[in-house]
Amino acid sequence: MPQAFVLINVESGAEEEVVNILKKIEGIEEAYYSYGVYDIISKVKADSMENLKDLVTRKVRTLNRVRSTLTLIMMEE
Repeated sequence: MPQAFVLINVESGAEEEVVNILKKIEGIEEAYYSYGVYDIISKVKADSMENLKDLVTRKVRTLNRVRSTLTLIMMEE
């Protein structure tokens, strides 16, 4: 089952709002605030690479107040 960590930058002050939205999206396993270069780290899981791509590009990247993302696809455990 494909998994990835998605590192997210959001507009200033939007961290809590975006984390709350992410936690409601099916396929988002975890979402946390972070300090440093990225504002939020989320773990996503899907049943196929195509669905993982769709989840990141259509549900995460298009969220209001999200500025940029970096997706790190995980290798097999």
